[in-house]
Amino acid sequence: MTSRPRLATDVNYVNGLAALALFAVMAYVFFMSELGQPTGFPDGSIVASIGYAMFNMADQAAIPAESFLVAFIIIALVLDAALDGAVTLARREGDESVVTALTDGGRRLAGRGDDTDRTDGATGSDGGED
Repeated sequence: MTSRPRLATDVNYVNGLAALALFAVMAYVFFMSELGQPTGFPDGSIVASIGYAMFNMADQAAIPAESFLVAFIIIALVLDAALDGAVTLARREGDESVVTALTDGGRRLAGRGDDTDRTDGATGSDGGED
């Protein structure tokens, strides 16, 4: 028999009231703050300016920006190291067996391989059951 969950009546509401008070303070500060009118971007291609800034060609950009060449090179090196690590982990060993972290223990799946490979007398068509 399943019983219904009971409503806890011996709880402390101080944490909830503190969260509600913090929300009220944050809402008051947000609504009372003086925000200027949004100015937007000047005329010109923003995407092209980001591309020029990425490759340290800021003098050709329509919108001035900071140079991101060092960040671009660091990201390229990190991605290259990740690719090298993936290739190293996926490399085969000398006996041409694939090295994996999780294996099935070497058992054959149903319908794969030759029925004569089984040493327990069962065939591959019985779903792998012994």
